[in-house]
Amino acid sequence: MKTKKEFEYLKGARSRWKELVFSFDVLLEFIKGFRNLHFIGPCITIFGSARFDETHEYYQKAQELATKLGKVGYAIMSGGGPGIMEAANRGAKDAGALSLGCNIELPFEQKPNPYLDKFVNIKYFFVRKELLRKYSSGFVVMPGGLGTLDEFFEVATLIQTGKISNFPVVVMGVEHHQSLIDFLDNLIKIKTVSEGDFKNILFTDDIDLAFEHIKSFRSKRPILKPSQPLWILGEQKIVEKV
Repeated sequence: MKTKKEFEYLKGARSRWKELVFSFDVLLEFIKGFRNLHFIGPCITIFGSARFDETHEYYQKAQELATKLGKVGYAIMSGGGPGIMEAANRGAKDAGALSLGCNIELPFEQKPNPYLDKFVNIKYFFVRKELLRKYSSGFVVMPGGLGTLDEFFEVATLIQTGKISNFPVVVMGVEHHQSLIDFLDNLIKIKTVSEGDFKNILFTDDIDLAFEHIKSFRSKRPILKPSQPLWILGEQKIVEKV
């Protein structure tokens, strides 16, 4: 649920002392994320609606794609909840891959699903967004709500502005996202963006095309090996549950 601290922060400027205390709280959230996600290795994050059950077409597609990606060595991360998030983590478990959740504290739809090896709970959207981007080698965007679109536009902006490179994005559900495709095409038409700004983004319904698009970036985006855990800091290597 939205905490009193978050509510007060979002209202606007406050005393210097309150802003300083809040800044330390944000720092602690980042440190919690770093400690939990630092050793996961190459990872793909899959976004989508929490409201689709296992009979839904997009649940099944998310599970299948997560399994294919898991089998070639990617960890799979989601928001940790039900729906598409559960499908992604379930697919990771089917492949024997590391299954991760990076949750945001909300009053609904955020109970952790049963397919997680590791789970971190984050209070602030902007902290969670950066953690999901920082520890991902690519994004898969399934049909979802405002949070899914928020993540999509965040990373699209970072790609356009050159802040990140060689970061693949797959958007699945062409018919569902047709208005988004038209919107992006119109931005190119009126020249507020360049056509090349979207070269990393693939819209498709084909699992194999999505898989190959992500895989094609692997050699372009070398994954730096994280340092080994330090026992003195209480760090532990992440191991999948059997």
